[in-house]
Amino acid sequence: MTAPTPDAVDVLIIGAGISGIGAARYLRTEHPTKTFAILEARAAAGGTWDLFRYPGIRSDSDLHTFGYEFKPWTDKQAIADAPRILDYLNETIEENGLADHIRYQHRVVSAAWSSDEARWTVDIERTDTGEPVRISARWIFCGSGYYDYDEGYSPDFPGQDRFRGTIVHPQHWPDDLDYKDKRVVVIGSGATAVTLLPAMADDAAHITMLQRTPTYIIPLPREDAIANTLKKVLGNERGYALTRQKNILQQRVLYELCQRFPGPARRVIRKINESQLPEGFPVDTHFNPPYNPWDQRLCVVPDADLYRAIRGGKASVVTDRIETFTETGIRLESGTELEADIIVTATGLNIKIIGGIDLTVDGRPVSLPDTVVYRGMMLSGVPNFALAIGYTNASWTLKIGLICEYFCKLLRHLDAHGYDAVWAEADPAMPTRPLLDFGAGYVQRALDRLPKQGPKAPWLMSMSYYTDRRLLRGDVADENLHFARARQPEPAD
Repeated sequence: MTAPTPDAVDVLIIGAGISGIGAARYLRTEHPTKTFAILEARAAAGGTWDLFRYPGIRSDSDLHTFGYEFKPWTDKQAIADAPRILDYLNETIEENGLADHIRYQHRVVSAAWSSDEARWTVDIERTDTGEPVRISARWIFCGSGYYDYDEGYSPDFPGQDRFRGTIVHPQHWPDDLDYKDKRVVVIGSGATAVTLLPAMADDAAHITMLQRTPTYIIPLPREDAIANTLKKVLGNERGYALTRQKNILQQRVLYELCQRFPGPARRVIRKINESQLPEGFPVDTHFNPPYNPWDQRLCVVPDADLYRAIRGGKASVVTDRIETFTETGIRLESGTELEADIIVTATGLNIKIIGGIDLTVDGRPVSLPDTVVYRGMMLSGVPNFALAIGYTNASWTLKIGLICEYFCKLLRHLDAHGYDAVWAEADPAMPTRPLLDFGAGYVQRALDRLPKQGPKAPWLMSMSYYTDRRLLRGDVADENLHFARARQPEPAD
């Protein structure tokens, strides 16, 4: 493959996490003559799996579906820890010769599209030197996800300045934080909190998960016995492929059952929790959310480690509201005081669609809330721009793989017909709603900044792998897509 020139590429990929690395591999395979570069604002690849360093960090999806379709997951752990996932991503980089295409510490600031040239001019800041860099690209593929990688969400708690201990957000975990024999309070009830509790329990004097609202939690085995048997009998590739299809179906069936029969699903989950917790534990207080299953994402605990920590007496759960921080801990609205040496604010993340990049099209600023997403990957009215957003109700990477396949087919279509640009146009009269139709707090806080989705395909932001597979592996073009060639300059008089 031709190495990218310093200032011009066919495709500029933003983000060297699981989405960006996957997109680069598809490009390398499907379009070996196209030049590309991967821009990564941080100093290392891996995205989420390199950024977060808190104890016990792991996936909450099985790696047979969270992994790439083209690269079998061979580790015995199905619910895997971050170092194993990072090894997998770095292997993908090495096996596909992607390392020379990654430019670290390059943060994209803005991108301007010119219809005359059918190209993007992308302005970049070197995060290590502050030096400005400019790159021209025919296409932008934004694989930066939808989280703000600079700042997590931290509410302003009353009296937090009074607290004499240490306050930590999981997104900025100090390497030297010593919590041995310390009293720890983790504020939150999501995936991060239920990971931290068992991971820290053995070393901490005691650890408490303080939640305002419970979350649905289910145990899963860390190792998938069926998957490991299939790989042993059929080999890694065939065993992985079969396991992947099995788990895709399992994920979908669980989601559909919870959505269609929320009452029975709630009772089943409660029964599972009750069986794992100490006798007499107030399950309905701490493990019975007020919303239906899968209105927000279910939390997975591998090998029931959270319940073991609670049964062992090293961890506890408190459901209450914070009145104020004190010098020595937290006073709750019920009057209870939780003493703490360390408070971890596992209060969530912030959404930042397309990494906060300022986009313009022929000098016109692009307002994201005024756009509608086409096939889950293109912004209406924005040419040659793809974004990768995975599933919220299943493994993220399942959708990314389908998006990459469609993206490569679309490039082939443009080449075959001599086009330089393509964009989607939505009917202005089409009813819309926010892109992410999900009850999680990080989504609700960002609704006014999100692009929109329509009522049906191809404008619907589908959360079904099977629906997307039909849509994205079907015809490349439809009446919503418009194609063009670069405008030729007018001849001089």
